[in-house]
Amino acid sequence: MRLTRVHMPVPLEVGMEFELPPSAAHHLSRVLRLGPGATVVAFDGSGQDYPCEITAVDGGSVKVRILERRPGLAESPLAITLVQAVSRSDRMDLTLQKAVELGVRSIVPVLSARSVVRLDQRQAEGKLRHWQTLVASACAQCGRSRVPEVRTPVELRHYLAQSPREGQRLMLSPSGPSSLAGLSTVGTRVELLIGPEGGFDDTEVEAAGRAGFRPVRLGPRVLRTETAGLVALAVLQALWGDLQ
Repeated sequence: MRLTRVHMPVPLEVGMEFELPPSAAHHLSRVLRLGPGATVVAFDGSGQDYPCEITAVDGGSVKVRILERRPGLAESPLAITLVQAVSRSDRMDLTLQKAVELGVRSIVPVLSARSVVRLDQRQAEGKLRHWQTLVASACAQCGRSRVPEVRTPVELRHYLAQSPREGQRLMLSPSGPSSLAGLSTVGTRVELLIGPEGGFDDTEVEAAGRAGFRPVRLGPRVLRTETAGLVALAVLQALWGDLQ
């Protein structure tokens, strides 16, 4: 039987005893009805798994003790940074959740000229906390032990002007001169730029080109923003990552 996995946002060590977060405690005690002696797996995002024994269940509280440390699931050899234009909340949540399942290494939410969503500083901070929680939960579900970084939302123009190049830079474009699957190689690090619901405007496309982003297409159909990035991630992992 597959063990339940729980993310803990603190460094873990063998022998440590601690109380699980309320949401995890509720799921284990009220939904799965696990009691003392049952085993769960905790992970802190560092790449290690920590099998734990439940030592006490008291109402909504669940306490565990770490029994051992073991290597977590290996990460893909292809390090992908998803530079994703922020979309409406449910679409963005879907994109981030599935991107984690597809092995993305880091996520950069960007705000572009045609983005439907607009965020002030307070809203951006709230979204970041929400996305970080969602990404950690997705890791627990899919078996990853290293939690992808989610960076603070930033204006696309600032990202293009200030961010250092990290390997091959690719931008999805329906009119790209070559297909993603037709590339001969992408190296070991890829930055994948995905536009918003209305696509990038001409100024952004030109700026992305100056920053080294190569336009590539996926096929004959125009995909929605929440679909495009996930299809591209699957293609990248199938050709050069760990879905071979």
